[in-house]
Amino acid sequence: MEKQTQEFKKELGLLDGTLLVVGSMIGSGIFIVSADITRNIGSAGWLITIWVISALITMTAAVSYGELSAMFPQAGGQYIYLKEAYNKLIAFLYGWSFFAVIQTGTIAAVGVAFSKFTAYLVPAFSENNFIIKHPNFTLSAAQIVSIITIIILTYINSKGVKNGKIIQKIFTITKIASLFGLIIFGFILASKSDIWNNNWNTSWTAQSFNKETNTWTIVSGYTLLSAIAASMVGSLFSSDAWNGVTFISGEIKNPERNVGLSLFLGTLIVSIIYILANVMYLAVVPLNAIAFAPSDRVAVVASEHIFGTTGTFIIAIMIMISTFGCNNGLIMAGSRVYYTMAKDGLFLKKAAELNSAAVPGWGLWIQCIWASLLCLTGKYGDLLDFVMIIVIIFYILTILGIFILRKKKPELKRPYKAFGYPILPALYITVSLAICTMLLIDKTSTCGWGVLIMLVGIPIYYITKGEGK
Repeated sequence: MEKQTQEFKKELGLLDGTLLVVGSMIGSGIFIVSADITRNIGSAGWLITIWVISALITMTAAVSYGELSAMFPQAGGQYIYLKEAYNKLIAFLYGWSFFAVIQTGTIAAVGVAFSKFTAYLVPAFSENNFIIKHPNFTLSAAQIVSIITIIILTYINSKGVKNGKIIQKIFTITKIASLFGLIIFGFILASKSDIWNNNWNTSWTAQSFNKETNTWTIVSGYTLLSAIAASMVGSLFSSDAWNGVTFISGEIKNPERNVGLSLFLGTLIVSIIYILANVMYLAVVPLNAIAFAPSDRVAVVASEHIFGTTGTFIIAIMIMISTFGCNNGLIMAGSRVYYTMAKDGLFLKKAAELNSAAVPGWGLWIQCIWASLLCLTGKYGDLLDFVMIIVIIFYILTILGIFILRKKKPELKRPYKAFGYPILPALYITVSLAICTMLLIDKTSTCGWGVLIMLVGIPIYYITKGEGK
């Protein structure tokens, strides 16, 4: 048997933490979701506005988390914050949702995105190439590729945080450079085109595309607010996973300082990249082509405009790099939550053990198995809705926890205090509550399932070890 160790190694510095934030945030979303956003609001001005609002919301949440990360600089991050502000039940509901859907579902979706773009280079890996085709079960080459990448990254991370750090550094720096390259070449091309001016002719006339009538309809009032909320599911999903660095606080040097700084720097870098990428899309692709990009692959259309026929291959390689690096960060961070839960008696006991490489190996592999099973379902169309509703709810609860802890535990040291407190955190909570409410009203069939998955955790908590702990 492997010799077990019970102490994390502090192998990660500020740069590593920042790259983990950036690498985990940038997956496949920025290359895809602008198509759906454009179909919802139908104007250049509102497209950019939604990405700016999402950036401000994300950065507000991240700098607010800085106070919590400095107060509780140990493995588990958001789970710990919820436990300290509320109780073990609320923390368990987060951990339950995290394992059941949030982290594993995102890992599965990113893995499938990797395989879909791999199929551009190797058609045999297509999602339409079925290894097994049965009325009750299908298995495609794309699903196998996605599962293999999850297994490979889990194995690498099981051998120590240093290995995961190397992968994260290489792939994140490469994807940042690639994205900036795409943006710069796009702006160079835009100087010779009238597309930018045409896209901004009706920049603030919001309109929504009706699939049934195949027409555009001008929207305003509540309908516009509803369209904005629906659009922000995609932009917020693309900007999510920034909190992963809090899960590995136990492995970061000087976490009281470096976790909060990593959150700020990482979300700032990604916000700039995302806004510039969308400005570039508007500079090189007609608005209608953004809205109806084949399979919503806006970046592919933009790359074809910039580089010609070779653009498809260039963007395919970029997205493969991006999704591979993104999944590395997700896989590395996720297992630390299960480890902390298991320490509290709220998860399988084996997940509380560190292996000989000082990482929660068992937690890594159980996460790998469940994420791989989710890859086999093939049902990703509604994943954004029911993942994001849970994510936003727990972000609201966590930031509300800052107010609670200031009253509940005023004696705790706070090396860093939430920027703009209480105005910015309160504004975040208000805006996020409005988004959640509109999503539940307008997308009950999908968002309702997300809330139900979360609430199923309540009986599970009391049936298992939660009661009396």
